[in-house]
Amino acid sequence: MILIIVLVIAVALGGYFLWKKGDQDGDGDVDLKDIKISAKKTADNTKKAVKETAAEVKHRAKRVKEEINDIGGAAKELANQVGDVAKAVKGKPRTGRKSKK
Repeated sequence: MILIIVLVIAVALGGYFLWKKGDQDGDGDVDLKDIKISAKKTADNTKKAVKETAAEVKHRAKRVKEEINDIGGAAKELANQVGDVAKAVKGKPRTGRKSKK
């Protein structure tokens, strides 16, 4: 018996809070005006989220571009070093600055 009473109270409270959430203008009923207010809030939130996401994507794209440029520089240096390794295998002397030993 007590379980049924608690269940009824829980359902009533849930319905009340859902109804209050739907009543946007506070006049006590849910009507077309409330739906328009909810739609406007949702649209505003969506626009804000899209702007934030676009800014984040631009930032990440910029960072990726920087990293790709760093990799390009490292690849050029690696290509130069590969030629030096080939010369060392052939037994040719090292070119460039002398070591400080």
